[in-house]
Amino acid sequence: MANIIQPLQHFTKFESLNLGNELIEKALLYKSNPALDKAKGAGKRIGCIFLNPSLRTRISTQLAAMNLGMEPIVLNMDKEGWALEMQDGAVMNRGTVEHIKDAAAVLGSYFDILAIRAFPSLTNKEEDTSDFVFSQFVKYSGVPVVSLESATRHPLQSLADQITIRENWSGKKKPKVVLTWGPHIKSIPHAVANSFAEWTIGMDHELTITHPAGYELDEQFTNGATIEYNQSKALEDADFVYVKNWSSFNDYGKIICTDASWMLTDKHLQHAENAKVMHCLPVRRNLELSDEILDGKRSLVQMQAKNRIFAAQAVISHLLEQL
Repeated sequence: MANIIQPLQHFTKFESLNLGNELIEKALLYKSNPALDKAKGAGKRIGCIFLNPSLRTRISTQLAAMNLGMEPIVLNMDKEGWALEMQDGAVMNRGTVEHIKDAAAVLGSYFDILAIRAFPSLTNKEEDTSDFVFSQFVKYSGVPVVSLESATRHPLQSLADQITIRENWSGKKKPKVVLTWGPHIKSIPHAVANSFAEWTIGMDHELTITHPAGYELDEQFTNGATIEYNQSKALEDADFVYVKNWSSFNDYGKIICTDASWMLTDKHLQHAENAKVMHCLPVRRNLELSDEILDGKRSLVQMQAKNRIFAAQAVISHLLEQL
Protein backbone atom coordinates (compact mmCIF):
# COMPACT_ATOMS: atom_id res chain seq x y z
CA MET A 1 0.00 0.00 0.00
CA ALA A 2 1.06 3.60 -0.59
CA ASN A 3 2.47 5.63 2.30
CA ILE A 4 0.06 7.83 4.21
CA ILE A 5 -0.10 11.29 2.65
CA GLN A 6 -1.93 12.90 5.53
CA PRO A 7 -2.40 11.65 9.09
CA LEU A 8 -6.01 11.20 10.12
CA GLN A 9 -7.05 11.30 13.77
CA HIS A 10 -10.78 10.75 13.11
CA PHE A 11 -12.81 10.28 9.93
CA THR A 12 -15.68 12.73 10.16
CA LYS A 13 -15.51 14.92 7.04
CA PHE A 14 -13.63 15.77 3.82
CA GLU A 15 -10.09 16.75 4.78
CA SER A 16 -8.14 17.41 1.58
CA LEU A 17 -7.86 16.57 -2.11
CA ASN A 18 -4.70 14.56 -1.47
CA LEU A 19 -6.29 12.44 1.23
CA GLY A 20 -9.46 12.05 -0.82
CA ASN A 21 -7.48 10.72 -3.77
CA GLU A 22 -5.47 8.41 -1.53
CA LEU A 23 -8.62 6.92 0.00
CA ILE A 24 -10.27 6.47 -3.41
CA GLU A 25 -7.20 4.70 -4.81
CA LYS A 26 -6.92 2.51 -1.71
CA ALA A 27 -10.62 1.62 -1.92
CA LEU A 28 -10.32 0.64 -5.59
CA LEU A 29 -7.33 -1.54 -4.74
CA TYR A 30 -9.35 -3.27 -2.02
CA LYS A 31 -12.25 -3.69 -4.44
CA SER A 32 -9.96 -5.62 -6.77
CA ASN A 33 -8.63 -7.72 -3.87
CA PRO A 34 -10.71 -7.43 -0.65
CA ALA A 35 -8.40 -9.77 1.32
CA LEU A 36 -5.21 -7.89 0.37
CA ASP A 37 -4.57 -6.75 3.97
CA LYS A 38 -6.34 -9.56 5.81
CA ALA A 39 -3.78 -9.54 8.64
CA LYS A 40 -3.67 -5.76 9.09
CA GLY A 41 -6.33 -5.63 11.78
CA ALA A 42 -5.57 -8.93 13.49
CA GLY A 43 -6.15 -8.63 17.24
CA LYS A 44 -8.00 -5.30 16.83
CA ARG A 45 -11.68 -4.52 17.45
CA ILE A 46 -14.00 -1.90 16.01
CA GLY A 47 -17.16 -0.94 17.87
CA CYS A 48 -20.05 0.04 15.61
CA ILE A 49 -22.39 2.09 17.79
CA PHE A 50 -25.80 2.94 16.35
CA LEU A 51 -28.12 5.49 17.88
CA ASN A 52 -30.25 5.25 14.71
CA PRO A 53 -31.27 2.61 12.13
CA SER A 54 -28.99 1.36 9.37
CA LEU A 55 -28.72 -1.25 6.62
CA ARG A 56 -25.83 -0.47 4.22
CA THR A 57 -23.71 1.44 6.73
CA ARG A 58 -23.98 -1.28 9.36
CA ILE A 59 -23.21 -4.26 7.13
CA SER A 60 -20.63 -2.60 4.89
CA THR A 61 -18.62 -1.42 7.92
CA GLN A 62 -18.68 -4.90 9.44
CA LEU A 63 -17.59 -6.48 6.15
CA ALA A 64 -14.84 -3.88 5.71
CA ALA A 65 -13.46 -4.59 9.18
CA MET A 66 -13.58 -8.34 8.61
CA ASN A 67 -11.74 -7.93 5.29
CA LEU A 68 -8.94 -6.37 7.34
CA GLY A 69 -8.96 -9.14 9.96
CA MET A 70 -10.64 -7.00 12.65
CA GLU A 71 -13.44 -8.11 14.94
CA PRO A 72 -16.48 -5.83 14.52
CA ILE A 73 -19.00 -5.65 17.37
CA VAL A 74 -22.32 -3.87 16.86
CA LEU A 75 -24.30 -2.14 19.62
CA ASN A 76 -27.73 -0.66 18.88
CA MET A 77 -27.43 1.84 21.69
CA ASP A 78 -30.87 3.33 21.03
CA LYS A 79 -32.46 -0.05 21.82
CA GLU A 80 -29.89 -2.06 23.76
CA GLY A 81 -27.97 0.51 25.79
CA TRP A 82 -28.83 2.74 28.72
CA ALA A 83 -30.47 6.10 28.10
CA LEU A 84 -27.57 8.55 27.80
CA GLU A 85 -27.18 11.94 29.41
CA MET A 86 -25.25 14.26 27.08
CA GLN A 87 -25.14 17.52 29.05
CA ASP A 88 -22.15 18.30 31.26
CA GLY A 89 -23.02 19.05 34.85
CA ALA A 90 -26.47 17.49 34.60
CA VAL A 91 -28.22 16.32 37.75
CA MET A 92 -29.35 12.90 36.56
CA ASN A 93 -32.61 12.63 38.46
CA ARG A 94 -34.87 12.04 35.47
CA GLY A 95 -34.92 9.56 32.58
CA THR A 96 -31.23 9.24 31.70
CA VAL A 97 -29.25 6.42 33.29
CA GLU A 98 -25.64 6.80 32.13
CA HIS A 99 -23.55 9.85 31.27
CA ILE A 100 -21.81 10.00 27.91
CA LYS A 101 -18.51 10.68 29.74
CA ASP A 102 -18.68 7.25 31.31
CA ALA A 103 -20.20 5.34 28.39
CA ALA A 104 -17.81 6.72 25.76
CA ALA A 105 -14.77 6.18 27.99
CA VAL A 106 -15.77 2.54 28.55
CA LEU A 107 -16.29 1.99 24.83
CA GLY A 108 -12.92 3.56 24.12
CA SER A 109 -11.28 1.12 26.54
CA TYR A 110 -12.96 -1.86 24.83
CA PHE A 111 -12.23 -0.94 21.19
CA ASP A 112 -9.31 0.24 19.08
CA ILE A 113 -11.62 2.22 16.77
CA LEU A 114 -15.19 3.42 17.31
CA ALA A 115 -17.71 4.02 14.52
CA ILE A 116 -20.72 6.11 15.51
CA ARG A 117 -24.09 6.89 13.91
CA ALA A 118 -26.06 9.76 15.49
CA PHE A 119 -28.80 11.50 13.50
CA PRO A 120 -29.98 15.08 14.09
CA SER A 121 -33.13 15.96 15.99
CA LEU A 122 -34.17 18.42 13.23
CA THR A 123 -35.65 20.53 16.02
CA ASN A 124 -32.59 22.04 17.76
CA LYS A 125 -30.62 23.74 15.00
CA GLU A 126 -27.75 24.93 17.20
CA GLU A 127 -27.21 21.50 18.73
CA ASP A 128 -27.47 19.71 15.39
CA THR A 129 -25.16 22.02 13.46
CA SER A 130 -22.51 21.62 16.16
CA ASP A 131 -22.81 17.81 15.84
CA PHE A 132 -23.27 17.82 19.60
CA VAL A 133 -24.14 14.16 20.21
CA PHE A 134 -21.53 12.78 17.83
CA SER A 135 -18.89 15.13 19.19
CA GLN A 136 -19.44 13.86 22.73
CA PHE A 137 -18.27 10.39 21.65
CA VAL A 138 -15.21 11.91 19.99
CA LYS A 139 -14.48 14.02 23.07
CA TYR A 140 -14.70 11.26 25.68
CA SER A 141 -13.78 7.98 23.96
CA GLY A 142 -10.04 8.59 23.54
CA VAL A 143 -9.80 6.48 20.35
CA PRO A 144 -10.14 7.18 16.61
CA VAL A 145 -13.78 7.68 15.63
CA VAL A 146 -15.34 7.02 12.22
CA SER A 147 -18.57 8.81 11.34
CA LEU A 148 -21.31 6.42 10.25
CA GLU A 149 -23.43 9.57 9.72
CA SER A 150 -23.72 12.50 12.06
CA ALA A 151 -26.19 15.37 12.23
CA THR A 152 -24.30 17.28 9.53
CA ARG A 153 -22.29 14.81 7.41
CA HIS A 154 -22.15 11.26 6.03
CA PRO A 155 -18.50 10.99 4.90
CA LEU A 156 -18.38 7.23 4.26
CA GLN A 157 -21.32 7.56 1.89
CA SER A 158 -19.65 10.50 0.17
CA LEU A 159 -16.38 8.64 -0.21
CA ALA A 160 -18.27 5.73 -1.80
CA ASP A 161 -19.97 8.25 -4.11
CA GLN A 162 -16.62 9.68 -5.20
CA ILE A 163 -15.28 6.15 -5.82
CA THR A 164 -18.32 5.51 -8.02
CA ILE A 165 -17.78 8.74 -9.98
CA ARG A 166 -14.11 7.85 -10.46
CA GLU A 167 -15.04 4.42 -11.84
CA ASN A 168 -17.55 5.89 -14.29
CA TRP A 169 -15.69 8.92 -15.61
CA SER A 170 -12.95 8.81 -18.23
CA GLY A 171 -13.41 12.25 -19.75
CA LYS A 172 -10.60 14.78 -19.91
CA LYS A 173 -12.72 17.66 -18.64
CA LYS A 174 -14.23 17.90 -15.19
CA PRO A 175 -17.53 16.02 -14.96
CA LYS A 176 -20.66 18.09 -14.50
CA VAL A 177 -22.25 16.81 -11.30
CA VAL A 178 -25.77 17.85 -10.32
CA LEU A 179 -27.25 17.40 -6.85
CA THR A 180 -31.02 17.63 -7.18
CA TRP A 181 -33.62 17.77 -4.44
CA GLY A 182 -36.38 15.15 -4.65
CA PRO A 183 -39.78 15.03 -2.96
CA HIS A 184 -40.37 13.10 0.27
CA ILE A 185 -43.13 12.65 2.85
CA LYS A 186 -40.91 13.21 5.90
CA SER A 187 -38.44 15.79 7.18
CA ILE A 188 -35.09 14.38 6.10
CA PRO A 189 -31.64 15.37 7.49
CA HIS A 190 -29.12 17.41 5.51
CA ALA A 191 -26.13 15.14 6.16
CA VAL A 192 -25.95 13.30 2.83
CA ALA A 193 -26.53 16.43 0.75
CA ASN A 194 -24.05 18.47 2.83
CA SER A 195 -21.40 15.80 2.65
CA PHE A 196 -21.85 15.06 -1.05
CA ALA A 197 -21.51 18.77 -1.84
CA GLU A 198 -18.45 19.12 0.40
CA TRP A 199 -16.68 16.12 -1.15
CA THR A 200 -17.64 16.91 -4.75
CA ILE A 201 -16.36 20.49 -4.50
CA GLY A 202 -13.29 19.30 -2.58
CA MET A 203 -12.48 16.70 -5.24
CA ASP A 204 -12.49 19.56 -7.80
CA HIS A 205 -15.58 18.54 -9.77
CA GLU A 206 -18.07 21.00 -11.22
CA LEU A 207 -21.14 20.95 -8.96
CA THR A 208 -24.59 22.40 -9.56
CA ILE A 209 -27.20 22.17 -6.80
CA THR A 210 -30.85 22.49 -7.75
CA HIS A 211 -33.87 22.66 -5.46
CA PRO A 212 -37.08 24.63 -4.90
CA ALA A 213 -36.71 28.01 -3.22
CA GLY A 214 -36.45 27.63 0.54
CA TYR A 215 -34.35 24.46 0.48
CA GLU A 216 -30.98 26.20 0.48
CA LEU A 217 -28.35 24.17 2.33
CA ASP A 218 -25.88 25.53 4.88
CA GLU A 219 -23.50 27.71 2.83
CA GLN A 220 -20.41 26.24 4.50
CA PHE A 221 -21.05 23.08 2.46
CA THR A 222 -22.11 24.67 -0.84
CA ASN A 223 -19.49 27.41 -1.26
CA GLY A 224 -18.08 26.88 -4.75
CA ALA A 225 -21.20 25.25 -6.20
CA THR A 226 -23.64 26.78 -8.68
CA ILE A 227 -27.13 27.12 -7.19
CA GLU A 228 -29.89 26.80 -9.80
CA TYR A 229 -33.60 26.87 -8.95
CA ASN A 230 -34.65 25.74 -12.43
CA GLN A 231 -34.20 21.95 -12.35
CA SER A 232 -34.43 21.54 -16.13
CA LYS A 233 -31.68 24.08 -16.69
CA ALA A 234 -29.50 22.52 -13.99
CA LEU A 235 -29.78 19.05 -15.54
CA GLU A 236 -28.68 20.11 -19.03
CA ASP A 237 -25.52 18.23 -20.11
CA ALA A 238 -25.11 16.62 -16.69
CA ASP A 239 -22.69 13.72 -16.42
CA PHE A 240 -23.82 12.58 -12.95
CA VAL A 241 -27.11 13.37 -11.23
CA TYR A 242 -27.37 12.74 -7.48
CA VAL A 243 -30.94 12.66 -6.19
CA LYS A 244 -31.59 13.36 -2.51
CA ASN A 245 -34.30 14.89 -0.38
CA TRP A 246 -33.57 17.24 2.49
CA SER A 247 -35.69 19.47 4.70
CA SER A 248 -35.31 23.22 5.02
CA PHE A 249 -32.15 24.48 6.71
CA ASN A 250 -33.18 28.10 7.19
CA ASP A 251 -36.69 27.16 8.39
CA TYR A 252 -35.01 24.35 10.22
CA GLY A 253 -36.34 20.84 9.68
CA LYS A 254 -39.52 21.97 7.94
CA ILE A 255 -41.09 20.64 4.73
CA ILE A 256 -41.92 23.70 2.67
CA CYS A 257 -42.54 22.12 -0.73
CA THR A 258 -43.61 18.67 -1.94
CA ASP A 259 -43.75 19.40 -5.68
CA ALA A 260 -44.04 15.98 -7.34
CA SER A 261 -42.65 17.36 -10.60
CA TRP A 262 -39.16 17.29 -9.03
CA MET A 263 -39.13 13.47 -9.02
CA LEU A 264 -36.44 12.45 -11.50
CA THR A 265 -37.60 10.55 -14.58
CA ASP A 266 -36.06 9.81 -17.97
CA LYS A 267 -37.95 12.79 -19.37
CA HIS A 268 -36.01 15.10 -17.04
CA LEU A 269 -32.77 13.89 -18.66
CA GLN A 270 -33.70 14.44 -22.29
CA HIS A 271 -30.90 17.04 -22.51
CA ALA A 272 -28.42 14.92 -20.56
CA GLU A 273 -28.21 11.88 -22.79
CA ASN A 274 -25.27 10.22 -21.01
CA ALA A 275 -26.10 11.18 -17.43
CA LYS A 276 -25.68 8.54 -14.75
CA VAL A 277 -27.99 8.69 -11.74
CA MET A 278 -26.98 8.23 -8.12
CA HIS A 279 -28.80 7.88 -4.80
CA CYS A 280 -27.51 6.82 -1.39
CA LEU A 281 -30.47 4.51 -0.59
CA PRO A 282 -32.91 3.83 0.95
CA VAL A 283 -35.04 5.43 -1.78
CA ARG A 284 -38.79 5.90 -1.95
CA ARG A 285 -39.54 4.63 -5.44
CA ASN A 286 -41.81 6.72 -7.64
CA LEU A 287 -41.60 9.57 -5.16
CA GLU A 288 -37.92 10.61 -5.20
CA LEU A 289 -36.93 8.56 -8.24
CA SER A 290 -38.93 6.68 -10.87
CA ASP A 291 -38.70 2.93 -11.40
CA GLU A 292 -37.52 3.54 -14.96
CA ILE A 293 -34.44 5.34 -13.66
CA LEU A 294 -33.67 3.01 -10.77
CA ASP A 295 -34.03 -0.14 -12.87
CA GLY A 296 -32.51 1.32 -16.02
CA LYS A 297 -29.03 1.59 -17.49
CA ARG A 298 -28.42 5.04 -16.02
CA SER A 299 -28.59 3.86 -12.42
CA LEU A 300 -25.41 3.59 -10.33
CA VAL A 301 -27.18 3.03 -7.01
CA GLN A 302 -26.19 -0.62 -6.60
CA MET A 303 -22.57 0.19 -7.44
CA GLN A 304 -22.62 2.93 -4.81
CA ALA A 305 -23.98 0.49 -2.25
CA LYS A 306 -21.27 -2.07 -2.99
CA ASN A 307 -18.60 0.61 -2.86
CA ARG A 308 -19.64 1.36 0.73
CA ILE A 309 -17.64 -1.74 1.75
CA PHE A 310 -14.43 -0.55 0.15
CA ALA A 311 -14.84 3.06 1.25
CA ALA A 312 -15.06 1.85 4.86
CA GLN A 313 -12.18 -0.57 4.31
CA ALA A 314 -9.93 2.21 3.01
CA VAL A 315 -10.75 4.47 5.97
CA ILE A 316 -10.33 1.77 8.62
CA SER A 317 -7.07 0.66 7.00
CA HIS A 318 -5.80 4.24 7.06
CA LEU A 319 -6.60 4.55 10.75
CA LEU A 320 -5.03 1.18 11.56
CA GLU A 321 -1.75 2.35 10.04
CA GLN A 322 -1.61 5.04 12.73
CA LEU A 323 -2.51 2.97 15.79
